[in-house]
Amino acid sequence: MLRLAQWCCRPRVSSSAAPSTTSPARLNLAIWPHQQRGLAQWSVETERHHKYEDPAKIIDEVAINRLLEETKEKAKDPAHVKAILVAAQDRARLQSPPPGHPNADPPLNEFVQGLTLEEAATLLNVDSADKEMMQLLYNAALNVKQQIYGNRIVLFAPVYLANCQEVEALEAIGHKRLLLLTGEHPKYSFDRFLEAVQVVGTVKTPNPCGEIRRINVEIPSLSVSDMKRLKATQYIGTYTLFQETYHRETFKKMHPGGPKSDYNHRLLTMDRAQLGGLDDVGIGALFGLADYRFEVMGLLMHAHHLDRTYGTGPHTISIPRMQPALNAPAAEHIPMPVSDDDFKKLVAVIRCAVPYTGMILSTRESAATRSELLRLGISQISAGSRTDVGAYHRDTTCDAANFISNTASSSSTAGRPAKTQLPLAAIAAATAVHEVEEEEDTDEYKRRRGQFSLQDHRPLDTVIKDLLHDGFIPSFCTACYRKGRTGAAFMKIAKSGRIQDFCQPNALLSLQEYMEDYASPQTKAVGDEVIARESQMMGDNAKRAYERKRQQLLRGKRDLYF
Repeated sequence: MLRLAQWCCRPRVSSSAAPSTTSPARLNLAIWPHQQRGLAQWSVETERHHKYEDPAKIIDEVAINRLLEETKEKAKDPAHVKAILVAAQDRARLQSPPPGHPNADPPLNEFVQGLTLEEAATLLNVDSADKEMMQLLYNAALNVKQQIYGNRIVLFAPVYLANCQEVEALEAIGHKRLLLLTGEHPKYSFDRFLEAVQVVGTVKTPNPCGEIRRINVEIPSLSVSDMKRLKATQYIGTYTLFQETYHRETFKKMHPGGPKSDYNHRLLTMDRAQLGGLDDVGIGALFGLADYRFEVMGLLMHAHHLDRTYGTGPHTISIPRMQPALNAPAAEHIPMPVSDDDFKKLVAVIRCAVPYTGMILSTRESAATRSELLRLGISQISAGSRTDVGAYHRDTTCDAANFISNTASSSSTAGRPAKTQLPLAAIAAATAVHEVEEEEDTDEYKRRRGQFSLQDHRPLDTVIKDLLHDGFIPSFCTACYRKGRTGAAFMKIAKSGRIQDFCQPNALLSLQEYMEDYASPQTKAVGDEVIARESQMMGDNAKRAYERKRQQLLRGKRDLYF
């Protein structure tokens, strides 16, 4: 993240208050180790009274290792494995709660309809080379996914901070949902990041109807007080932060010092998000650092904790697999590589274990691999991604370069209020990065100069066309966030089986808007067929309501949803 460090601005220095004494089960972890040393802070806690569950109980490593060991023999019993898969599908249909859970209608927590930790461990121990068992697992995962999400695939673009042109470039090709990312550095403050959020939230392009309707963020850990500041922007959808690895010794090895070295503080980030009013949170592990089975169990334990404590599990789970990256030794020599077969298995197990949680797959994976994983439970993907700063507006393959040059003088940039303009120093820094990168002109450097290597280089329009050909509905819908269907409110609707009543028509409306404003002729031809076919599957009342909004859209109105 060194490129982002050039966004130098006002560092914030913490006070040195000592942590309070608490009972063993509830800890006060408001003070960071480097905060105690008086170093510059990305985020400073001003609400030091909050108490948290002991992180060692949230991620119980002894229990994880015990379950993985105890279920090895059960994983060799086809009848036992098949029974788990049948139960997983029944629970997704609200028909069969797992053992030991209260029977409620609708169930009181997400995991009543997913897998127990023991069941998940059993499936993780099934031999990935056993094609018969793997196919049964894949079929179950697809069945569960179809039951909850149908054939919709939500699309977004990740943005590593640069300048206004990045947002315009993405709007110009049709993106409506962005994942805004940045790293942590003593010279780059959270205040500056909030300025960037304002930029993304207010930049609009006039031709045809470019705007970002949902901003998700993947940024360093925040205090409760700064979570509230982020929430107050009214632009943020989901707050995401990966633990990277749930295995403590591996975490310590990968982060021997610096602000990321505090495992417990990082683990409790989502607790602070919930306390700060950000009730849609995203978790994830970077597969390849430790045993993938341990990481999946850690993810599930983390999700259990959030659901148990706040009444809602994670809104999304991300499953990045390590890929080569410049200046990252662990990525050059991946500690525990995850094979394609094991990767497909872990995706399917997570889908069965947390049926109502969105699963995100990035362009780290190839187009062929992503196509396979879409049928194993993935519900969101990035599309047309670039992972180096300023890449979108420089990239002529994303079809936005001409748009930017043609509208730079006539778009809303010139007349935009001062608050949406990035500081000149930041724009200069981004330009400087561009100039430095151009000095490195080898194909290998261009392939790997981003935060990690990308394997799927297809532009957005091609991704959409391929999804349509494969029977999926690409969706840019942002309705749930804007209608307040977040956190526990979203989960309540999802668990009752009613989420498709909203998601299906909203997905089709957002797809129709893309067809009218951005699609290539080839993509539009396929898209119009899919929209017509899928709309016929709605009930009569829903179909009439949908058709009224679709006609408004065809007459030029935009941003319509239920």
